[in-house]
Amino acid sequence: MAIISRPDQPFIPEQITVHLGEPDTSAENITLSFPDYIKNVASSEIYPTWPESAIRANIYAQITFALNRIYTEWYRSRGYDFDITNSTRYDQAFTPNRDVFENISVIVDEVFNSYISREGRIDPLFTAYCDGRQTTCEGLSQWGTVPLAQSGYTPYQILQYYYGNDINIVRDVPINANFESYPLYPLRLGSFGQDVSIIQNELNRISQNYPSIPKIRNDQAGIFGAETEAAVKQFQRIFNLTADGIVGSSTWYKIKYVYNAVKGLGELVSEGISLEDISSPFGESSQEGDSGIWIKLLQYYIRVLGCYYPDIPTIEITGIFDPETTAAVIAIQKKFNLIVDGVVGIQTWGLLESQYKKIIPNIPEGCIENVTIYPGYMLSKGMGDKNVTLIQTYLQKISEFDPAIPRIDVTGYFDDATEAAVRAFQQEYLGENTGLIGPITWSQIAVVYENLS
Repeated sequence: MAIISRPDQPFIPEQITVHLGEPDTSAENITLSFPDYIKNVASSEIYPTWPESAIRANIYAQITFALNRIYTEWYRSRGYDFDITNSTRYDQAFTPNRDVFENISVIVDEVFNSYISREGRIDPLFTAYCDGRQTTCEGLSQWGTVPLAQSGYTPYQILQYYYGNDINIVRDVPINANFESYPLYPLRLGSFGQDVSIIQNELNRISQNYPSIPKIRNDQAGIFGAETEAAVKQFQRIFNLTADGIVGSSTWYKIKYVYNAVKGLGELVSEGISLEDISSPFGESSQEGDSGIWIKLLQYYIRVLGCYYPDIPTIEITGIFDPETTAAVIAIQKKFNLIVDGVVGIQTWGLLESQYKKIIPNIPEGCIENVTIYPGYMLSKGMGDKNVTLIQTYLQKISEFDPAIPRIDVTGYFDDATEAAVRAFQQEYLGENTGLIGPITWSQIAVVYENLS
């Protein structure tokens, strides 16, 4: 099974949950494998005696329709506990326990991991369709595909006939568990990672329609700083949510809902999503052979967990994702019932951060060099709290002994002067220059300060 680690990238779900009725009716939900669902839909919607090109074109449309519902979390963002309904008023036909036609089953097994998208876009197109006899629509006509196929049209040409020449069929799409996109914990001031990047990108697009939402600058990408908090609070005010600046489940899915609406992702004529729309300073995953400051961060979390849990190896913080790091990642994934692949995707990152916050008060003595423990969140410009005060105090003391570090005032507010001091410290002691205080920078500042005391 191929694994995809980013929730903003389309994937083929292992399973899909179908509501047997209209969205607001009290009805049973059925969960089944995605290929079996498509086989059922195709056997319910079209005829096995149609030309093969017509059958294939219809199946591509049915796959893509379902993936659009899943990718946009069309129902889950509205608070429902299913992915799609079997009401043809809203979605596509699905008949529990129906027989599946053999030729349709063979075709679905061949193409179920493909979908239709527009050129330059990654999102599954909203492939509207209707039967073409009793009902007509702007999308594909199911009965209309038959004469086109009889005239020699290929499946792709049939799809172009209905959806336009600017479409692609994306093939060999990764398969993944169909988990809800909301992270393992709320996002708040100091959070960082791909989840933060996703919310920032979506809020920036929403702000085009709701200009009172402040824009988040590109240099803040992936870091939940003061700008992101301000944008979240204004979004919450507009949509009558508690304006606490924290992205919990209700705010996360309301952002998804509004983002889908302003982008028109549930419409045939959609703005679509490009790779640029989901750009992030964080790679899709980290794995053996990678290196850099984010690997140092990863290794810091792993080391602390290794000190606390005896069945997790304790590793050195080198900045290189080596075999020892892979072995530790696998041990963590086994322990916490994640997919065991030695690759650090969004779920493993989330687990590491949440576990670290849980064990902060009980980190064994001597696990890390410094006494002052990293508080578990990223400090960045615009923030203000007791930990900013603490780190300013440390930097002020260090500047008395090291002229390369500019002297700053202890204000409790992470201002331009504090950022300049952090950058200068990082340049001299860590060989980096981010201006952000994560665990590595925090620990090094603490070590230098403690050695002076």
